[in-house]
Amino acid sequence: MAQGRIADRVAIVTGGASGIGKATVEVFAEEGAKVIVGDLPDSAGEEVAKAVGGTFVATDVSDPRQVERLVRTAVEKFGRLDIMYNNAGIGLTAPLLEHSDELYAKTIRVDLDSVFYGLRYAGRVMVAQRRGAIVNTASVAGVRGSIGLAAYNAAKHGVVGLTRNAALELAPAGVRVNCVCPGIVDTPLVARAFGHSEEIRETMHRFHPLGRMAQPVEVAKCVLFLASDDASFVTGHALVVDGGLCAGVGNTGGITDND
Repeated sequence: MAQGRIADRVAIVTGGASGIGKATVEVFAEEGAKVIVGDLPDSAGEEVAKAVGGTFVATDVSDPRQVERLVRTAVEKFGRLDIMYNNAGIGLTAPLLEHSDELYAKTIRVDLDSVFYGLRYAGRVMVAQRRGAIVNTASVAGVRGSIGLAAYNAAKHGVVGLTRNAALELAPAGVRVNCVCPGIVDTPLVARAFGHSEEIRETMHRFHPLGRMAQPVEVAKCVLFLASDDASFVTGHALVVDGGLCAGVGNTGGITDND
């Protein structure tokens, strides 16, 4: 029998090919879970799943039929679904007045609608089981505003709202629903959205009072907590993982490296 905080539990991770998703796949596997990775067919998801002895299911999370198939595959293979991590997302930037209909619609489909689909299909299975844990990836952009991210802000605020709604509706069946709200994480998605230059990276680091971006595994370990029995009395919570970003303006005073 596997050992770990989520030993022998069946877990789906969407967007598991890279970034926070990949780190979570690895952390879940290390903690004993049977992991199903859902990601686009041309992603590295199959390699990620193979590396941890998991299962890959090619999935476009913006298509409800594909999300339903992903959940059904897990149940058919293992007989149940214990953990659903709705993580897949995109980060497309543009000033509000220059947001195209296409950019807005795509962002909402991938970052918000996909979470709704995951909640609906995983929730049905878990309610029937009378147990389960669902974690969604929101963002600090889901609890505050961000210039140039109108669609992303709207989507991530929606994820927080869906999380709270689902937590209330599914609690009587013993199903917990939470979300993580990362700050800026050192991932390929962030690099694509904001650029790869060292100057930009340094700016991203300085946004956080702790003086650096998060590493994907730091968020993954928070997801593990919410998915595990360690969080057995936690539901409807938006866990901010942001190095102090939402606390206020950082690195403008106080203790310095010279003190």
